[in-house]
Amino acid sequence: MGLLINQEIEEECRIGLWEIAEDYETLFRMTYLNDEDIRRLNTFKNISRKVESLSVRALLQQMTRPDARIVYRRQSRKPYFDDGSYNISVSHSHKRTSVMLSKNKLVGIDLEFMSHNIERVAHKFINEQETVSDNPSVRCEHLYIHWCAKEALYKICDKVDINFQKNLTIQPFEVDSQGDMIGVVHNNFRNEEYKMHYLLENNYVLVYCIK
Repeated sequence: MGLLINQEIEEECRIGLWEIAEDYETLFRMTYLNDEDIRRLNTFKNISRKVESLSVRALLQQMTRPDARIVYRRQSRKPYFDDGSYNISVSHSHKRTSVMLSKNKLVGIDLEFMSHNIERVAHKFINEQETVSDNPSVRCEHLYIHWCAKEALYKICDKVDINFQKNLTIQPFEVDSQGDMIGVVHNNFRNEEYKMHYLLENNYVLVYCIK
C-alpha cells in the first residue's frame, strides 16, 4: 500500500501516514541506509520491529528527500532529523506508521489501532477533571483519543517529568470522525495549553499537536 498521506497541515508543518503492506526485503530495497543505520537495524531481533523501523525511513524519505535519515538520542530515544532541519515526531501501530515534521514548531503525534480493552487501564491515565462518555457506542473511541492525546503531549514535552494522570489533562470534547480539543500540561517545567487534532479512521486513532 505504501504512502497514504503526505500533507501540509499548516505552513512548514507536514504529516505523513504509511500503510505497511511491504515485506522486510522490499522495504530494505526501497530505503536509503548508511552503515550506521544498518547496524542499528540489526540490533532489532524481531522482524516486525525491523519492518516498522524501515517504514519510518521510507515515509520520511517520501516526505523530504531520498537520503533523509533519522537518529535517536540514547537516553530518551527521542527521534531527530539527521541535519536538524526539522523537528520530528514518530508513531506506529499495527500496520501503519505516522510521521510529523516541522521546521520551526514543536510537534507530537500518536497513532493507535483500537485492538485492546482500553477500559481495563483507563484508571491509570484518566483523571477527575476529564470527561469520558458513558455511551457504549463511543466510550472506547473516547478513551483511545484521550490516551493518544496524552502520548502526543508526552512526546512534544520531551518525555520529561510527565505522569499521564497527574500532569496531563484533556479538556472535554465530543467524539466525531475528527475534531479538535485542548490538552493541558502542568508539571515542574510548564503550565501550558496545546491545541490538538484527532482523526478516527478504519479502527485507527491519530492525534497530533503543534506548539
